[in-house]
Amino acid sequence: MNRYMMIRRLRGPAFLILVGIIALLNQANLLSWGESWPLFLILIGVLLLAERAALAAEGGYPHAPYPGPPYAGGPYPNAGAPPYPQATGAAIVPAHTQDLGHEPDGGES
Repeated sequence: MNRYMMIRRLRGPAFLILVGIIALLNQANLLSWGESWPLFLILIGVLLLAERAALAAEGGYPHAPYPGPPYAGGPYPNAGAPPYPQATGAAIVPAHTQDLGHEPDGGES
């Protein structure tokens, strides 16, 4: 496991530990919950700096492995093809009113 992923996985436990420490300090009347928000900001900043340092040391974001075999023609095998199939002659056309067997205005006679 690389360091970047390890730091990302420690994000939740770090916040739980900080909440526990603040709860103990609140119980001892040393720090109230309303005064503890800067500690959360500091923890976020430290974790983000650690993630960036780990990414810089490893050379960028890790790529997710592709689970299947690679494409035969590259990532886009139909790169020159049109984005949708062209109609060959079996187009969807509304039926004529005389084919339906009722009046053209849609009323009953």
